[in-house]
Amino acid sequence: MPQTPHYKLTYFNIYGLAEPIRLIFAQADVKYEDERLDDAAWQKRKQLTPNGQLPLLEVDGKVLPQSKAISTYLAKQFGLNGQDDWEAAQIQAAIAGLDDVKTQARTYREENIPKKAELFQKLEHDVLLPYLNRLEKALAENGTGYFVGSHVTQADLHLFDYLKRFNDSGLISPALKKMPNLAKFIDTIGNLPKIKEWIEHRPKTH
Repeated sequence: MPQTPHYKLTYFNIYGLAEPIRLIFAQADVKYEDERLDDAAWQKRKQLTPNGQLPLLEVDGKVLPQSKAISTYLAKQFGLNGQDDWEAAQIQAAIAGLDDVKTQARTYREENIPKKAELFQKLEHDVLLPYLNRLEKALAENGTGYFVGSHVTQADLHLFDYLKRFNDSGLISPALKKMPNLAKFIDTIGNLPKIKEWIEHRPKTH
């Protein structure tokens, strides 16, 4: 019987780029070492990493950088990357679309509180609501409750992570009242036994 690899995920003690990877481990019910560095520890380690960035995945001592490469590798290992090449491509498209929205959202950052509120309204109108409407439509067209195929994939976990954080903050809650498929999706993924267990017991962070 093949021995289970030793997985080690290194990141900061935040959700950030690593949380979808942690959700993949949770859904697959695979144990791993969840190493979380503070800034001082990271500064000592930074020059020893392949590209000076986190997260990093170690598999039996072999090191893989880049969050999307990590999540796709693990999704393939754990059966969370679709049933065929077409579904795998759709999954990559869904994740790339989410990354595009994240990139757009960064341009609306502002420290000044009055301007911040004004910018968020613009972000909501120009970026978030159109994106949420596209997601609502995609779920309706697929008809399975998932974004790709008929089973949970890494695309669902990436999207769930992003949407849950916005929903928990109350920023998209009003919009979701008009988007039943998307609201149900967040509830469904959040109540998958292993995902629910992870969320209830994961380290407190932001």
